[in-house]
Amino acid sequence: MDILDEFDINIIKELEKDGRMAFSAIATNLKISNTMVHQRINRLLENGIITGIKPTLDEKKIGYDWGAFTGITLKKDHDSARVIEELKKIPEITECYFITGSYTLYVKMIAKDHEHMRKLLYEQIDNIPGIAKTDSLIELGCAFKRNVSL
Repeated sequence: MDILDEFDINIIKELEKDGRMAFSAIATNLKISNTMVHQRINRLLENGIITGIKPTLDEKKIGYDWGAFTGITLKKDHDSARVIEELKKIPEITECYFITGSYTLYVKMIAKDHEHMRKLLYEQIDNIPGIAKTDSLIELGCAFKRNVSL
């Protein structure tokens, strides 16, 4: 699948309004068959365009008041796969990216308070073999977060 057609785009827009929306409701709203909606969503999932339909948590409402973006410099870049596997073991790290520039990896993490953040940085991340240094920016709130417009 190389391109999204009008039906795919409209189905995705309906799911963005409410990911729990019944296929029959999407079909009614778009004036297409329930079977078509089901087949299209399955194809979008199989092709990795939709990566899942899951809840989006408001981290602050469940006690995670601190967020940070942390650049990670590795001693040797070829250690990145092993370091990433160790980072995956830390549930408070919610995103991890390869980037260009001064760092090899860039992670987003959340913590309950400043002490929790300190422990994540200094007792967990800094103790992963292969990490040379970290540089963190504390997040003060999300202005917005969204999918790309279709």
